[in-house]
Parts: sequence; C-alpha cells; structure tokens
Amino acid sequence: MSLICLKNVRKVYHVDKEKIVALGRISIAIEPREICCILGTSGSGKSTLLNIMAGLEKPTKGSIIIDGTDVTDFSEKQWALFRQKNIGFVFQSYNLMPTMTAIENVAIPLMFKGMGKNERIKRAVHMLKVVNLGDRLLHKPTQMSGGQQQRVGIARAFISRPKIVFADEPTGNLDSKTSREVMEIMVSMAKKYQETLIIVTHDMEIAKYADRIITIHDGSVQNDVSNLSIFNDRENKEEMSS
Repeated sequence: MSLICLKNVRKVYHVDKEKIVALGRISIAIEPREICCILGTSGSGKSTLLNIMAGLEKPTKGSIIIDGTDVTDFSEKQWALFRQKNIGFVFQSYNLMPTMTAIENVAIPLMFKGMGKNERIKRAVHMLKVVNLGDRLLHKPTQMSGGQQQRVGIARAFISRPKIVFADEPTGNLDSKTSREVMEIMVSMAKKYQETLIIVTHDMEIAKYADRIITIHDGSVQNDVSNLSIFNDRENKEEMSS
C-alpha cells in the first residue's frame, strides 16, 4: 500500500475576482521508504503540493490518504496531532529557536510527545553526534554556520522517527559544497531509519539524490521518472572498490 496517495487534488486561489489554479487535478502515489523529489521552478506549484501533503493547506478538491488514513477533511487540531506523530520537516531557513541551544532545538519534537527531560537530552545529543555536531551541542543558532544550522534542523526532523520527512528547499541558503554535505547526511539518515523523504527543490543537482523525480509545471505533473540516486551510485562504487 502506498504511504501517500493523492487523487485528483486541485488547489485554486481566489484573488479579488481572479481565479488562480495552483494545482490542477494531481494524482500521485509515494511509497514507503521512497526518496522522492518534487522538482519545479518558482511558481510551478511544488510548494503548494508539499503544503497540501503536509496538511498546511487544504485542497480545493480531491482526496489525500496517508498511511491508510483519509486526512482530506482533517481539522487543524487533527492535523497537528497527526504531524506530531508522523511527519518531520527540514526548512530552507532552518526555523531554529534563536534562544535555544542545539540540544534544546533538536529535543523540541520529543517535548511535544511528553517525553521526560533527561531522555530528550540523551536522544538529542545522540542525533547531533549522528549529524557530526558533537562539538556544537550547547551552541545557539547565531554561533553556527548555515550548514551547521541545517544539520541541527535535520537532526530535529528525524529525532522522533517520523514516517515522512518533508524537506522544503533544504539547501536554498547554502553554497554548493555545504549543499552536498547536507544532502548526504539527510539521505543517509532516511535510508538508515527507513523513512520516506520528500524533497522539494528547483535545483536539478539536488534532485539527483532522489530515487524518483516528479517534475511539476504550471500546477500539473509534467514528468515522473525513476532515478539512479548519486548517493546509491556512490555507495555501489565504494562497495565494489572495497
């Protein structure tokens, strides 16, 4: 069974007397443990598609089923609870709390789950070491580079072992070298924890890390193809040479 299933999803915005079609009857299915890229230029509808899959916007028409649950008509409260249990986010602008340390930022999702403070700290420290930030545990966002802040964001997204992680332009504020480092970490964690990773980007170089690339143009699926991830290709070459 598909993890995410969208059927005839349409999104229309009304601005004054003008009707703007952001998405026009999109039907896609995303499988468990799939690393999928939603690729498109600015204004293509890719971010609207992510927002609808994550319950941040409601579709005008169509249905959304996630992990066997019809979430189409969920209330804000129902969506909030569903996201806490099933979804993690990696944002372009990091969205870290400026007054909190790396440990405190990463531990936030566990606090919402009602986990005790000592266990939250223990798990947050472990996750920060996984993303190679063991020497930045007590640093606040202003004391870290953009790449380091994004690694904190990745640790926070994965700490509660969600079924799905949405990454919205995760390298948009980073240079090319740091972008590659961030993508390597994020994809390796998705594979390690067997989670579905959905990356939204305009950058074809980032899309190359996905197992599947769905190209969105003018609110419609223009192309949907399997891809040999450069992450997988590199792993295979390393195994052959060892």
